[in-house]
Amino acid sequence: MIRTLVPLLLLLTACGTAQGSAETLELRYQGSTGTVTFPELAEDLGYLAPVRLKWIGDTTSGPQDIQAAATGQTDFGGAFNGAVVKLAAADAPIKAVVSYYGSDERSNQGYFVLDGSPVRSARDLVGKKVGMNTLGAHAEAVLREYLRRGGLTDEQAERVEAVPLPPVSLEQALRQGRIDVAVLGGVLRDKALARGGLRPLFTDVALFGAFSAGTYVLTERFIAANPGTTRKFVEGVARAVQWTQTRPRAEVVARFEKIVAARGRNEDATTVGFWKSSGVATPGGVIAAGEFQRWIDWLEREGDIPAGRVEATDVYTNAYNPLAAGGTR
Repeated sequence: MIRTLVPLLLLLTACGTAQGSAETLELRYQGSTGTVTFPELAEDLGYLAPVRLKWIGDTTSGPQDIQAAATGQTDFGGAFNGAVVKLAAADAPIKAVVSYYGSDERSNQGYFVLDGSPVRSARDLVGKKVGMNTLGAHAEAVLREYLRRGGLTDEQAERVEAVPLPPVSLEQALRQGRIDVAVLGGVLRDKALARGGLRPLFTDVALFGAFSAGTYVLTERFIAANPGTTRKFVEGVARAVQWTQTRPRAEVVARFEKIVAARGRNEDATTVGFWKSSGVATPGGVIAAGEFQRWIDWLEREGDIPAGRVEATDVYTNAYNPLAAGGTR
């Protein structure tokens, strides 16, 4: 539901915190070069006002982004749900509030090999190197699940080496033989496939079906001190996600190009022209328990977190998302 400006201003400035201070109207965040995040889109569409964003730089990875939020360097961050679970298991007081990326038939992560590669199954990966953007996140979790479903023993799976590389270097590393598999998505995948000579080994969507994979998180302290701002942030992001889910692709791309051009960060807008879909599996990024439980189970099997350490429903909340049924978890 769209709120009028005056009632919202009253909500954000009059209710205050337990100490009597007004809620913050400025949210510090990290962006990503050449792309538009959902909070940025929400601000451009007018869904966040009077809350505003303050860009402090670009993130290097999802785990880094949510760590920055947990330590107070930023006010929110986004990452793969498995990374959110690991941070929660380390007693970080964070709460996931809205989904912002995922995989579907149009937008997904593919694990690619060269056309002449002998790698055609999970067992063929033993002793091989798989290049990906970062360790301990989406790409590695999906790889480990593929190996498990392929029947590999723990010892065999340990012999499959996950290699972190800058995303823009993955295709070149694969073609030069420095890695055996490259995890590619978005514009990097499209450009690589256009050059030919690659074939998919598998994709994350083929493994799991369409699913939301990552969420924005806030600290519990921020939520308690800024309930009105929290609600406005989540509502704005949810509406921005829904906007991309219901608008023609050309309209979304044109809006992204306009945002990149207007913010003056000396970046190339080419990447946004390859946008296909949000990948978010639910309307407006409403979070489902299974989107966390899948990775809790995986992390427990891998021995990365103790069994029973994290409950899915303790990690996230839909209480601030107006598109959730009744605004509840």
